[in-house]
Amino acid sequence: MGGAVVDEGPTGIKAPDGGWGWAVLLGCFVITGFSYAFPKAVSVFFKELIREFGIGYSDTAWISSILLAMLYGTGLGLALNFQPSLIMLNRYFNKRRPMANGLAAAGSPVFLCALSPLGQLLQDHYGWRGGFLILGGLLLNCCVCAALMRPLEAPKPGSRPGPQRPSRRLLDLSVFRDRGFVIYAVAASIMVLGLFVPPVFVVSYAKDLGVPDTQAAFLLTILGFIDIFARPTAGFITGLKKVRPYSVYLFSFAMFFNGFTDLTGSTASDYGGLVVFCIFFGISYGMVGALQFEVLMAIVGTHKFSSAIGLVLLLEAVAVLIGPPSGGKLLDATHVYQYVFLLAGAEVVTSSFVLVLGNFFCIGRRPKAAAEEEEHHKPPPDADVRVDSREVEHFLKAEPEKNGEVVHTPETSV
Repeated sequence: MGGAVVDEGPTGIKAPDGGWGWAVLLGCFVITGFSYAFPKAVSVFFKELIREFGIGYSDTAWISSILLAMLYGTGLGLALNFQPSLIMLNRYFNKRRPMANGLAAAGSPVFLCALSPLGQLLQDHYGWRGGFLILGGLLLNCCVCAALMRPLEAPKPGSRPGPQRPSRRLLDLSVFRDRGFVIYAVAASIMVLGLFVPPVFVVSYAKDLGVPDTQAAFLLTILGFIDIFARPTAGFITGLKKVRPYSVYLFSFAMFFNGFTDLTGSTASDYGGLVVFCIFFGISYGMVGALQFEVLMAIVGTHKFSSAIGLVLLLEAVAVLIGPPSGGKLLDATHVYQYVFLLAGAEVVTSSFVLVLGNFFCIGRRPKAAAEEEEHHKPPPDADVRVDSREVEHFLKAEPEKNGEVVHTPETSV
């Protein structure tokens, strides 16, 4: 993946914030839905796999972990659709980017609502092998969505062609020089250790309590249904003018809320308690899903987003290979689901403190004078200035911070 060349798009091109971008958003919605919901929905097959192969919970947890690790870290499998779709979405939207990210992220709960009961239905009629075969066929719809990803066209220059930019590589390690990115990457990696553990085990938890298989699978539908409304709402709130500069703190709160839900959910002892847990987990999980990539974009800017997301997902891939299997090992050793939820909650809460404290103490606040200077350098809205295309491109390359390409604020520089 490190040697892949990425199309950074034409220099200085303005995001349309609409137009064909809505088709790109639809494609990203479907791709995100399959990418995130499929690894969780297969948990309905775990009990059947345990009975047929005589294995433990830690062994079945590897299925979801490997699927998510392939998505995050290898650049193969679902990642071939998922990562490019995110990059394209953030090319097409700028002012409406928080809302677009929230709507695209809503694909995960929508598909989780459908795939979880569908998986249980397929298992009842065709067994786990037939269920996997049919679900795999449904994943081929991602190919249609990928066809919607049309690159932006640069405005035609004058008679003289501008100089061509050198191609950029996907893994640009220079982003590690940004302290905000390092703090975000560490916090996200800790968060992923526990973030996916409850959805992987909640169905098995309900079945161990004697809940019928259909009702147990319905828990993921409840979680997904709540998540459907939480993601767009979080994206809309983050896009508000007064809230957007503080998106990193909102993201920290979402992480803390999610971890606290895991800790309190460990006290659930019946089906009703698990339903309440899934409702609050759906809210917090939706907030995290809507904000994680929006905050990353705010940290590094559009210019380095493709490199940053590749590196973050690579680090998260290592964490996701540890999280669910370690929860399964703990469950095999203790046979107590409460311990699994407590471990997951502690990990997510820790990540929220790493992010907010790292932002507050390590990044600091930008002086007011800096903001005023940035305002001073903005061109007047009605100015009619004509310059050569070569001069514009040289200005964009030579002074990126003055022209808004990568500008860090204290609130979004984490």
